[in-house]
Amino acid sequence: MNEKEIIQYAINNIQKGGAIDLEWKENHNDSPIDGELLLHLNQHTIELYAAIKKELRGLHLAKIEELAVSQNPFIIVAQRIFPKIKEELRKRNIAYLEANGNIFLNKNEIYLYIDGNPPIELKHKTTNRAFTKTGLKVIYQFLIKDCINNTYREIAEVTGAGIGTLNTIFNGLKEEGFILQLTKNELLIENKKILLDKWVLEYEKRLKPTLAIGTFRFLNKDDFYNWKDIPLKKGKTMWGGESAGDLLTNYLRPEELTLYTNEETSELMKNYRFVPDLEGNIKIFKPFWRDEQENTNTVHPLLAYGDLMNKGDRRCTETAQKIYNEYLQDQF
Repeated sequence: MNEKEIIQYAINNIQKGGAIDLEWKENHNDSPIDGELLLHLNQHTIELYAAIKKELRGLHLAKIEELAVSQNPFIIVAQRIFPKIKEELRKRNIAYLEANGNIFLNKNEIYLYIDGNPPIELKHKTTNRAFTKTGLKVIYQFLIKDCINNTYREIAEVTGAGIGTLNTIFNGLKEEGFILQLTKNELLIENKKILLDKWVLEYEKRLKPTLAIGTFRFLNKDDFYNWKDIPLKKGKTMWGGESAGDLLTNYLRPEELTLYTNEETSELMKNYRFVPDLEGNIKIFKPFWRDEQENTNTVHPLLAYGDLMNKGDRRCTETAQKIYNEYLQDQF
């Protein structure tokens, strides 16, 4: 579904109820605003600057909030918005409209909130060959080490990718404009920040779900408040997500702990007194990298940044930005 189809579906679906009438004025200028949406309700008219996205993720929230401030009054229109993202938009009083007709709007004494329409499922186009699960592991190494000019054998040893697969990944990155051939034997990563943003988005969708070990809680719930005192197995277990964000910035108080570990579940339960619990506040994942991390109890700042950006809420995105500014900015 393209942007024009998204706005048309949204207008048609919300007008089925008969109480709301919408008009769309497309913007043909080079602007982050795709058009203006006129909403007519009970003899009131609200004119909203609108941006359209096929899919909305936590990574996009900071930019959307900027638009909501600079292009007020603003509404984001999307084919589908996941429940957690909708909750964040409502917290920030940012209007949204889904293609299925679900809407949130709280402006000029008009309050609209419709959330009962079933979602229109996203149909993803074929992924570029570089952004498969294996490709994401390879790109991660390129981003943290800039090892793109290493031999295929050296890259394969670190990532576990086959030689033939590496060739496919390189070609895919060239197709998307992320690799520039300087000389016969020298490559350069282009548009590195854009590549980072894409990696963060695709990591959450394609690779991270395959790494999940489980959700846990502490046997003694009070241990959650003393999580920093836990002696992790060096070289095997590291903090990620909100916990890494706290350790790297001293800015965030975690509501959920994240671990990346090579320890078995039985070891985790024994060593850290974890108990499996689907409603628990400890999320545990397998590492996807092969090389030794530096002598630290957190994952690489780039992975912590990605985990936090994908959480989507304000406190996590603010912490992610602090990590980027302090640890990553000079590389991008």
